[in-house]
Amino acid sequence: MTSATNPEAMQNDLESAAAGWAGDEEFSDPFDIANTKNASHESLRRWRQAALVLNASRRFRYTLDLKKEDEQEKRRRMIRAHAQVIRAALLFKLAGQRAIVLGTAVAPPSPCGGYAIGLEQLAALTRDHNLSALREYGGVQGLSNLLKTNLETGVSSDENDLSQRKISFGSNTYPVKKGRSYLRFLWEAWQDLTLIILIVAAVASLALGIKTEGLEEGWYDGGSISFAVLLVIFVTATSDYRQSLQFQNLNEEKRNIQVEVIRGGRREKVSIYEIVVGDVIPLKIGDQVPADGILISGHSLAIDESSMTGESKIVQKDHKAPFFMSGCKVADGAGNMLVTGVGINTEWGLLMASISEDTGEETPLQVRLNGVATFIGWVGLAVAGLVLLTLLIRFFMGKSKNPDGSIQFVHGKTSIGHTVDGVIHILTAAVTIVVVAVPEGLPLAVTLTLAYSMKKMMADKALVRRLSACETMGSATTICSDKTGTLTLNQMTVVDTYIGRQKINPPENSSLLNTKVASLLDEGLAQNTSGSVFLSKDGDVEVSGSPTEKAILLWGVKLGMKFDVVRSESIILHVSPFNSTKKRGGVALRGRTSSKVHIHWKGAAEMILALCSQYIDVNGSLQPIDETKDFLKDAIDNMAARSLRCVALAYRTYGTEMVPTDEEELSKWTLPEDDLVLLGIVGIKDPCRPGVKDAVKLCKDAGVKVRMVTGDNLQTAKAIALECGILSSDSDTSEPNIIEGKKFRELSDNEREQVAKKILVMGRSSPTDKLLLVQTLRKLGEVVAVTGDGTNDAPALHEADIGLSMGIQGTEVAKESSDIIILDDNFASVVKVVRWGRSVYANIQKFIQFQLTVNVAALVINVVAAVSSGDVPLNTVQLLWVNLIMDTLGALALATEPPTDHLMCRTPVGRREPLVTNIMWRNLLIQALYQVAILLVFNFYGITILNLKNYSTEHANMVKNTVIFNTFVLCQIFNEVNARKPEEINVFKGMTKNNLFTGIVGSTFILQIIIINFLGKFTSTVKLNFGQWVICIVVGIISWPLAVAGKFIPVPSTPLAKVLIKPYQRCVAARNS
Repeated sequence: MTSATNPEAMQNDLESAAAGWAGDEEFSDPFDIANTKNASHESLRRWRQAALVLNASRRFRYTLDLKKEDEQEKRRRMIRAHAQVIRAALLFKLAGQRAIVLGTAVAPPSPCGGYAIGLEQLAALTRDHNLSALREYGGVQGLSNLLKTNLETGVSSDENDLSQRKISFGSNTYPVKKGRSYLRFLWEAWQDLTLIILIVAAVASLALGIKTEGLEEGWYDGGSISFAVLLVIFVTATSDYRQSLQFQNLNEEKRNIQVEVIRGGRREKVSIYEIVVGDVIPLKIGDQVPADGILISGHSLAIDESSMTGESKIVQKDHKAPFFMSGCKVADGAGNMLVTGVGINTEWGLLMASISEDTGEETPLQVRLNGVATFIGWVGLAVAGLVLLTLLIRFFMGKSKNPDGSIQFVHGKTSIGHTVDGVIHILTAAVTIVVVAVPEGLPLAVTLTLAYSMKKMMADKALVRRLSACETMGSATTICSDKTGTLTLNQMTVVDTYIGRQKINPPENSSLLNTKVASLLDEGLAQNTSGSVFLSKDGDVEVSGSPTEKAILLWGVKLGMKFDVVRSESIILHVSPFNSTKKRGGVALRGRTSSKVHIHWKGAAEMILALCSQYIDVNGSLQPIDETKDFLKDAIDNMAARSLRCVALAYRTYGTEMVPTDEEELSKWTLPEDDLVLLGIVGIKDPCRPGVKDAVKLCKDAGVKVRMVTGDNLQTAKAIALECGILSSDSDTSEPNIIEGKKFRELSDNEREQVAKKILVMGRSSPTDKLLLVQTLRKLGEVVAVTGDGTNDAPALHEADIGLSMGIQGTEVAKESSDIIILDDNFASVVKVVRWGRSVYANIQKFIQFQLTVNVAALVINVVAAVSSGDVPLNTVQLLWVNLIMDTLGALALATEPPTDHLMCRTPVGRREPLVTNIMWRNLLIQALYQVAILLVFNFYGITILNLKNYSTEHANMVKNTVIFNTFVLCQIFNEVNARKPEEINVFKGMTKNNLFTGIVGSTFILQIIIINFLGKFTSTVKLNFGQWVICIVVGIISWPLAVAGKFIPVPSTPLAKVLIKPYQRCVAARNS
């Protein structure tokens, strides 16, 4: 298969259908929306208007509710306006000569529920950003005393204390609108226009039947139609209700964010719903502010308040502007905050309570299936119209006969009641054809398979945030993956250490270090970190922070570092948080007992090394670095070649008089990073994840190219890429296969496009480089999936066709910008998402093949029979039962097939590839033609074949029509098995593992037996003898060998859909004009 090995050829194959689908340049297909991720409301309205819909409330239930979305945006603006008024008032207050211009006397705090301040006062303090009230309460320290909170250790973990806080100040939840009730689903299922017509006709038939034949016999016709319609409504509503419950559970999972909190001096992760007033929350870049609060301390802390104010301006937080609004994001810096308001007592809580109802979302496949349903629907309407016209003409011309052979209508002799009853029968037959022909359940089958897939994907450690991503993943042609934590375990340990030219072996051997060196290392490790060291409840040392921070801090502890003691010996003047662009972070300190200022830096080894002019040796002596730089570079390369992450530690002294004294100037101070003294270089081992090599190979076999995009240096990246199979041992490891982010960034647009195709590994990449790579690949026609965990990855996650954020290491900003959250940060889980994406598409195709076969067969049989004999062999109740098998039960059986390994042995599905492939056309036409031929033979020669000539005409016709109905249903049951594997010979493989499929097929068969044997009055059938049952079953079983034989028939390469779509395009274009 050349397309599997040649990405360019593959992509041409995948998108070759684009021109065919789009057709002529004059035709604009409203259903051709390749990506609904950022689709305009106008294009979404267009396809809704073009769709042929019988039940709008059901069809559009899981699509974006455009009206509700507009209403919610108005509510957002209204609540944001309140936040903007507060902000404007605050700025006005700060603009004056004094801090408070419009200050008024603040009422003293009033005790409430065992606390020295009440809920209303707290809520007003944060809501109005009331600085004067905060000062009156004694600042954040005074407020913490009122709330019985320690600003260092937080509240206690005691359940009674936490419960009391929830009682006094509320819980961090907001009212969520309840989902639709079962009765609502019943009402919506009832809205189908054709079902309403059938019920009206059934009531009329019931009244006429009772009037003409009496109650005992006359109620059967109208009653059976009514019962069949009600059965359809109940089954449909039950299926839809079960889907909605699955979506509700998944939405709950999305909202349940895990937040870090300090309780009892320990950092722990809790659900956002468990946050209470008085909690101390550490904040870092990318976090969501989980509640309203007040700044305790922070460094360069900047908050993006656009979610509340609507303004894109980043707001700096300091003691002049200390108030936090729930729902905002941390754009930069780090700090701690004291929680003062939770849940409905916050602006965010009010906003979420007012808009918490899900407005839905459509997927590209859903839109395209609406197009297919519309196309089939128009054909069905035309056929129904033809049948109605033919039957009415034949009826009034006296050509239609009753089962006993008597003429149904004789002009001047037949009563009005019998005439109306005859017309109603004809009308219900035509309307039922519309019910069968318009596949209302086809677009909803996407929702069904997505609901099933999303539930199963949760077990495979993937939480789907956007429905469309689930199916788009099946079309992914490339995955741009992070290294750390995705391809590797994220279980880091320091395995190599260099102090100057001396390698410390083992790394934690502190006996080799001079006291001065150890002291400087301890200071840099303890203060220049976002992690912390504390004692667990069991008395063991625990370390928190990112995996890199934890590895370095643990190394420091093994060296003998006393974390709390070291931190208490110096004061932090300013922090420059680690930045993924600069690849380093720094801190300025002043000793408590001396006026010395030290600036410590930590970051990517080769970058820190380039900033150093000296190094400190193991004896504590300063040495010039020039002659040692080559040795250290070789040491870094050697460690990187062994797939170690290299981190350097450096410091410099700084004059006290040069440090800004003004608080505002200090907050804007750029830490000096020149003339540094190298303290040491550490090599951190992060092993490859088990199974990642197999997962990468699976992707390659499936035609999906895996690219590694990492911030580590090229040598480390290359070593890991070789280890996990992205690079093979004989791969070309020169540019552009392996490239640095900086070089890629500096290329021209044309050069970048040429290089992007070949890139396998990008090292030392910044988030901007990742975004550029994603944009370039998409421009080349690739369907790009990208992984990311940092705040700066958000643009790339948003830009990609599928953004995959990391559940463990990912920030809230990254998660909100992504489409799928990989809960275990594992690349193997990403590959499972690809399998599920392909499974969604494959299951829909199975269902389409099955449904179109039923459609074609039912329509042809009824049309031919109506035109030739003036009667339809499949009556209203029988067709409604077929519709139930085809629509709801068929969708349940086929749309919930689990993914198979076969799905990963073919190339990705093109986003504009016809839904009905030539293979599917071949399969369905073979089955449909077989069914039509057999059933028409039964229709015209059934009495002879079944040896019924000795019976009365009425009984013979009843037996013949029962055999036709029974054979037709059994053909669908057996063909349902064929539809499981459209391309494989063995259609039974794995069938017993799918309990739902076997249960539905088995129960359908049993119900069919019950219908034929016991419900003849309702369905206008009679009992069949053993021989007749054998004939029906044999005819049905023949569809299995027929399907196997059909798979040996070759199909043309040009999509048949391209030929068939032309008349439909002209029809839609004329309708739109």
